[in-house]
Amino acid sequence: MDHNVTVKLHEALKNVEDRTCLVLDDDGPFLQRLARALTQRGFLVSAVSSASEAKDIARMNPPAFAVLDLRLEDGSGLDVVEVLHRFRPEARAVILTGYGAIATAVAAVKAGAVDYLAKPAEVEDIVRALVNSGDGLPEPPENPMSADRVRWEHIQRVYELCNHNVSETARRLNMHRRTLQRILAKRAPR
Repeated sequence: MDHNVTVKLHEALKNVEDRTCLVLDDDGPFLQRLARALTQRGFLVSAVSSASEAKDIARMNPPAFAVLDLRLEDGSGLDVVEVLHRFRPEARAVILTGYGAIATAVAAVKAGAVDYLAKPAEVEDIVRALVNSGDGLPEPPENPMSADRVRWEHIQRVYELCNHNVSETARRLNMHRRTLQRILAKRAPR
């Protein structure tokens, strides 16, 4: 990342009085890495792996910031955003997801999230989204997903929504079933 951008983020964070941050993700290693990285950047992090734990924190001790996974075993990060805003309306929440889609991005913004980032998101992008005051447009991502990766993510999402039914997924995507099977058998593009 550009040194000037890092300095700007550091300066923006200096002006933040309350640096409490809730981090929610059901992927344990990712949760720990993100919590450690945000702590190193000056946030006071509470890291949890379930929506119910996150809702309890949002009710009892609502943080100023939140980084929330969208899809969890016991709910959604969107539910946590709503609870958080009930108890702390000015809180800034960012939704992270492995399955980016326009519909869920719109739902995240409607729920009160300030940004919606696809995994794997860089820590600097997350911090920028959290502390961005809304002045002007955000910087474009350093390493955006390739068109092939976006297509693959979309196919995977539809496949998951169709309960891993290849025929139904192929029908909804308007593609031949064997073509879909070949795509599903390959690894994710970079």
